[in-house]
Amino acid sequence: MSRSLEKMIKKTFVAMGQSAVSLRAISRRLDSKSFGHPARTRIAISLPIAPIILLLFMQPLGHLALSPPQCRVTKWQLPVSSQAPLQDKIVQQQTAPPPLVPIAKSPFPCCEGDTSCLDSQLWGENSQSPDKKALLTAVDRSLQYLSSSDAAGVYQQYPVVGMTRDRVIKSLQRFRELVLKSKSAVELNAAIAKEFVFYQSVGGDKKGSVLFTAYYEPVYAASRVPTPEFRYPVYRIPPDISSWQKPHPTRLELEGADGLQASIGRLRGLELFWFRDRLEPYLVQIQGSAKLRLPDGTQTTIGYAGNTAYNYKSIGRELANDGKLPLEGLTMPKILNYFQKYPQELNVYIPRDPSFVFFQENHGAPAQGSIKEPLTAERSIATDKSLMPPGALALIRAPFPFVNSVTKQMEHRIVSRYVLDQDTGGAIKGAGRVDYFLGSGKIAGDRAGVTVSHGQLYYLLLKSHQ
Repeated sequence: MSRSLEKMIKKTFVAMGQSAVSLRAISRRLDSKSFGHPARTRIAISLPIAPIILLLFMQPLGHLALSPPQCRVTKWQLPVSSQAPLQDKIVQQQTAPPPLVPIAKSPFPCCEGDTSCLDSQLWGENSQSPDKKALLTAVDRSLQYLSSSDAAGVYQQYPVVGMTRDRVIKSLQRFRELVLKSKSAVELNAAIAKEFVFYQSVGGDKKGSVLFTAYYEPVYAASRVPTPEFRYPVYRIPPDISSWQKPHPTRLELEGADGLQASIGRLRGLELFWFRDRLEPYLVQIQGSAKLRLPDGTQTTIGYAGNTAYNYKSIGRELANDGKLPLEGLTMPKILNYFQKYPQELNVYIPRDPSFVFFQENHGAPAQGSIKEPLTAERSIATDKSLMPPGALALIRAPFPFVNSVTKQMEHRIVSRYVLDQDTGGAIKGAGRVDYFLGSGKIAGDRAGVTVSHGQLYYLLLKSHQ
């Protein structure tokens, strides 16, 4: 149940204007596409994992002591000149300002003794193993997507001048070469600063500030058949859902207040897997995907297949509205503890979320993003795909939680990471939101549950003369 909660926290976030912790799926549910997809047609969940909630109402972290004033993340705000209306006649024709603006200098303001502008994780840092191979795999997956007709169609309509599919492809190919060639993070940054131009997200404040949350793929025990132990199901998508009249049935109407009444309604016979806990299948809907351990010792995976036409409603927010938990400082562990103490309350709060997500068995395949390619832990992000370029190379810099190898406690450290934009989510809206995929399992879930901070987002493109 602890994992479950993580995700719940996430969605809460932007819906209230509060920073929220990201849980996987939450961010995934999208109004029209999704990471994996909820929505596409629906509202989406990205991970299958829809990049997807109960948002914990956590306040963003302030400046970390380890970062000198002159090197703090705020230094990476948009240059004043970039905030002024652009004069390009093409831009002038746009009804809204572009979500990305080119900046004159590369964003690598490293100060002496401060390596937070370096992606040292490629060579190993924060007690984690090097993940250069993982980054290269993520690059290859984006290139695979960009070679598709889907990508061709998306980039024909992309609004940012200069951000073409051909240029994004060439940028990824050259970046791949530089990663293989570079012997250190410093050398890689120097090569990128020389050959690439950076397009910075204007953020939620139009000054470059982006709210980061995180999501992950949970792991649960489940059964293919109902038993006294496994009673709570997730469902396949109804084959006739396209003909359902709107408004669609709500969650309460589909499965009842206790989550056990679907067998007498429209979802009868569509049960896919059964879970032990009332909260777990709901959290899977928020995350958009999950790994399942079956009673016979085998494992499988499930991912997003579709959803009803409702927006997600955060149960974390509902708890706060009812005075059950204080909004300030509300975290995933607190929400989890509340439902552990009062499990009967699940039948009160889960039905308040009218949205409903359906699944398909993926037979062990990894969680996918909205570009229909597998996600890579700590190298994939989810953004608003109505604004940001799918499959493109990006650089993020913000405080993220890591487990201290000595104390085993969670510590936040400002880091930079080269990532691929491969997912989206229903709660990830606007230029000021990024959901960071942290992988699968408990540690990833623990980290996702306490990820909520402000930082910067840049997209990298080869200079036109390269």
